[in-house]
Amino acid sequence: MPNSPERSGRPARVTLGGDGPLLVEGPVEVVGDDGTLYTSRRFTAAICTCRKTRTYPWCDTSHRRRVKPEPHPDDATDRTDGTDRTDGTDRTDGTDRTDGTDRTDGAA
Repeated sequence: MPNSPERSGRPARVTLGGDGPLLVEGPVEVVGDDGTLYTSRRFTAAICTCRKTRTYPWCDTSHRRRVKPEPHPDDATDRTDGTDRTDGTDRTDGTDRTDGTDRTDGAA
């Protein structure tokens, strides 16, 4: 690959990222610590630098922090308590429709 026609004589470009992988223009060959040869024919290869990856030496984004976002307290979609948090009206009294009709009377 070092003399592959895909490169057409220009040097490989390596992009250093702050907390992420090394991005190398491909195709690329990587020699591991134990001498194992890894090959990628992709146009850009992401090489892991944090060693958290399950697909070493390729990055699988394991370096990213995986934290579930906390729900916003004013989230109008959370109506488990029977109230509409956008206007504070009680959704359990049966008169929660905008036209003033009662849901409990069987009318749609």
